[in-house]
Amino acid sequence: MTSRVKESFGTPPAPAALAAKVRTLGPSMTRSMQRVAEAVAGDPAGCAALTVTGLAELTGTSEATVVRTARLLGYPGYRDLRLALAGLAAQQQSGRAPAITTDIAVDDPIADVVAKLAYDEQQTLADTAAGLDTAQLGAAVTALATARRTDVYGVGASGLVAQDLTQKLLRIGLVAHAHSDPHLAVTNAVQLRAGDVAIAITHSGSTGDVIEPLRVAFERGATTVAITGRPDGPVSQYADHVLTTSTARESELRPAAMSSRTGQLLVVDCLFVGVAQRTYETAAPALSASYEALAHRHRS
Repeated sequence: MTSRVKESFGTPPAPAALAAKVRTLGPSMTRSMQRVAEAVAGDPAGCAALTVTGLAELTGTSEATVVRTARLLGYPGYRDLRLALAGLAAQQQSGRAPAITTDIAVDDPIADVVAKLAYDEQQTLADTAAGLDTAQLGAAVTALATARRTDVYGVGASGLVAQDLTQKLLRIGLVAHAHSDPHLAVTNAVQLRAGDVAIAITHSGSTGDVIEPLRVAFERGATTVAITGRPDGPVSQYADHVLTTSTARESELRPAAMSSRTGQLLVVDCLFVGVAQRTYETAAPALSASYEALAHRHRS
């Protein structure tokens, strides 16, 4: 299998991104790591004052668990996490309003449903933007802008996002295909090579139907990108670039498959705009031509 060396850490998340990282990665952590994450998110000022031993005692875990949690959240060590906690505490003390409860009940009035969903969408967008690694994003944009061909894999709700990305790329004159059928995805991935791009979209990071074609594309030498809410999931093993999304909290009436689309669509728009900027001389005329081709359908 093709072997590629990847950096273990990028730039540590800014303080504003810490809470977003905890919300995004919490469900995939062990229970002991969740206790550490919940503690730092719930009381950043208090935890910033603690040594690694003190935080381990507070959460009933071990020093090793505290360090592993810090690393999973994107910090090289506990010292870096403490600095981020101090920054987050300062931001909270500046007067930012507390988060509202957004659980939707069966008997909620429709006005409350609208307000709660709107808040969730705003929080998801803010969390995704705060946690997005712009170096990884820039590298993915560069690969897309120069690709001979781009294949995008997604099933279910993520399949709709895959279609959205491909139709955007097509409108600026690039060759792109969306694949939701796992068999077609793999048979098309076999045809990829260096200079091509393959993108897998999976909120869970463990959807086999998109991981398999991404693995094939990776082994064929294509540049691979994962758009996922679980950057520690199996899909990242075959991704040259990982773009992490956040999501509103899952509930009975709004499963992750629905709420994850908000963050995914933001990442897709960032990719598209970045590529359009890089290819402006050809993208602008292509966009204009596609608009003119459809204009008559919008005239009354």
